[in-house]
Amino acid sequence: MLKWPTLQDLASASLEEVNQLWAGLGYYSRGRRLQEGAQKVVEELGGHVPHTAETLQKLLPGVGRYTAGAIASIAFGQATGVVDGNVVRVLCRVRAIGADSGSTFVSQQLWSLAQQLVDPARPGDFNQAAMELGATVCTPQHPRCSQCPVQSVCRAHQRVEREQLVASQSLPGSPDVEECAPSAGQCQLCAPPTEPWDQTLGVANFPRKASRRPPREECSATCVLEQPRALGGARILLVQRPKSGLLAGLWEFPSVTAEPSGQCQREALLRELQSWVGPLPATHLQHFGQVVHTFSHIKLTYQVYGLALEGQIPVTTTPPGARWLTREEFHTAAVSTAMKKVFRVYEGQRPGTCKGSKRSQVSAPSTQRKPSPGQQVLDSFFRPHHPTDVSSLNSMAQ
Repeated sequence: MLKWPTLQDLASASLEEVNQLWAGLGYYSRGRRLQEGAQKVVEELGGHVPHTAETLQKLLPGVGRYTAGAIASIAFGQATGVVDGNVVRVLCRVRAIGADSGSTFVSQQLWSLAQQLVDPARPGDFNQAAMELGATVCTPQHPRCSQCPVQSVCRAHQRVEREQLVASQSLPGSPDVEECAPSAGQCQLCAPPTEPWDQTLGVANFPRKASRRPPREECSATCVLEQPRALGGARILLVQRPKSGLLAGLWEFPSVTAEPSGQCQREALLRELQSWVGPLPATHLQHFGQVVHTFSHIKLTYQVYGLALEGQIPVTTTPPGARWLTREEFHTAAVSTAMKKVFRVYEGQRPGTCKGSKRSQVSAPSTQRKPSPGQQVLDSFFRPHHPTDVSSLNSMAQ
């Protein structure tokens, strides 16, 4: 926001600049989508952002139901509800919804409930208050129920009190008049009867945690190829990822998808390196360790290699999609957190470098390094401030 204060500014920036500023924040597609949305508004919509949730979702790339509702209500005052992870938790507890909140049926019910509850006079304030309530009071673990403005209508809290009373009196449980009693079959919003109530969790029994697939595991071999005696100082090779898919458009060390171990891994990586810079001495390729980095759906293990072009003629030309950078340039380039982890392994293990040495202190990324512009914006945004007004949530008691 500091670098590109207007849509026109962001639309005219390059994807490289956007990725560079976004580096380290994760979910890199969001930065790309922000720019694509700005370009669409500037080039096709006359510079005017759509004002309704329906048109926002229909016309802007990357804008889904939640984002559209948030923009429409907060920026343009449309009385439309929003449902994010925090709101899901609040609504599931207020209404004691124990079914899988990720199911299509429950999701539809939550959106319907959010739409019924939103304050038509102050929809933006209400939606922000609902999200803030989930983020600061109705938290996943150790919720602060005594400070909750909707405790009196919270069915999860009522369930806790009833369970405590039953336990203290050693009496069999009796139906709660507030809970639904379908004439036939199991209510689709209630937890399955096979899932017992956990007394230690209290209101955190809601929402029920859905079983999630563990991230799939993949392995990649990556190499830090360095020219120690390059003109102007030591340089390392980076290549650009494809324009789509995981970490689209970011820069990384040359890598290949590989089996967890074996000679084939080294051979495949060497061929990849040679495709960028020509013949290389295979005997100089060293394995330094590994880095495990988990993305939202992938657990990726990087086998870290290094190869220094000590006695060869410095490479001065590179094909499109590759470039040689100094260490200082690397730390400010559009590279992922995973690649920075890889580089730390390389810096810590390569010959002549040890922890505490002067060379390591100069070359390795420092924890005291000045934060990136993007990180400075985030730090400023999350400084302590006055709590969001949640008084409008009292309307839920109606």
